[in-house]
Amino acid sequence: MVYFISGIDTDSGKTIATGMMARYLLKRGRRVITMKLVQTGNVGYSEDLLRHRELMGVGKFPEDESGLTAPCIFRFPASPHLAAALERREVEIPRLEHAVKELAQRYEYVLVEGAGGLMVPLTGELLTVDFVARLRLPLILVASGKLGGLNHALLSIECAGRRRLELAGVVYNWCATADPVIAADSERMIEQYLSKSGIEPRMVRLPKVEMPLPDVDFSAIFPEA
Repeated sequence: MVYFISGIDTDSGKTIATGMMARYLLKRGRRVITMKLVQTGNVGYSEDLLRHRELMGVGKFPEDESGLTAPCIFRFPASPHLAAALERREVEIPRLEHAVKELAQRYEYVLVEGAGGLMVPLTGELLTVDFVARLRLPLILVASGKLGGLNHALLSIECAGRRRLELAGVVYNWCATADPVIAADSERMIEQYLSKSGIEPRMVRLPKVEMPLPDVDFSAIFPEA
């Protein structure tokens, strides 16, 4: 099963959430791997993948060494279409599709972390959400209670609905700068919006991730695991 993890913006905590979900599945004996669809701001490696492996408590996979789990890496920390253009390169969509499908053949679970939010352009013609819709991947949205986060979360859910994406769940991430009153209300409003939209509000609250790592129950998102 392949899941796509997107966030309400670039600092929503996708990397931490992806690593913690992979850790959860791994501890339950599942064969799981993570992938970074497009990595920007790095040269020759994906810092997000390294964080995933750290949270999973594992070393590099052979697929990490071969580049299959991070098929597109660009130096400039920007939207993939811009980072690629600055290097006079392209985000090769067939290469991304091949990587996702190949990993799905090798593992029970593939968690694909996107770059930024759903409307981030991969190329001048293709948005991230269009890529997800093309492959019909279930979506896991990472949200938080920071100021403005509620608007971004509801817009992301609306966007996913317009593309007829399956929303597998929402990870409500801890945010250091969030006002607790706003955070509690935002969580309630997201659940209410999902229910009113006819979507089962499968939400997991992710606390602050620090050592020792918290034991988070993701069964609402992965009931079969």
